[in-house]
Amino acid sequence: MASDFYQKGLEHFCQGDIDWLNDDIKVALVDSGAYTVDLAADEYLDDIAGAAIVATSDPLVDKTCTLGVLDAADVTIEDVTGSTVEKVLIYKDTGNAATSILLLYGDGVVTPNGSDVLISFPASGNKIGALG
Repeated sequence: MASDFYQKGLEHFCQGDIDWLNDDIKVALVDSGAYTVDLAADEYLDDIAGAAIVATSDPLVDKTCTLGVLDAADVTIEDVTGSTVEKVLIYKDTGNAATSILLLYGDGVVTPNGSDVLISFPASGNKIGALG
């Protein structure tokens, strides 16, 4: 998954607001026809129109951060229906969209048909994303 960091997300990493290993980090499938990303200004999940979020995952597991490279086990989002998904984003879930911090935004095309969707993170290179 080629990805870009939300700049405010990086700021939250720097301020210590993100604990990658212990926070609830989730994946959201996004219809980019209903959401235009602004990596410089978007900060929280509520910056994305609710209709643009097609589905969300359970929290990521087996997360690691080695030499600034973020990784986790692949994740399955069950029974996905709705609009076509063109983007995948990763966020810290606080249980409140107004405080759930956007972290990464990347490509991922899926046409939902009620089946499960597997999000496979790269096994090498920058994996989910690199802080450095």
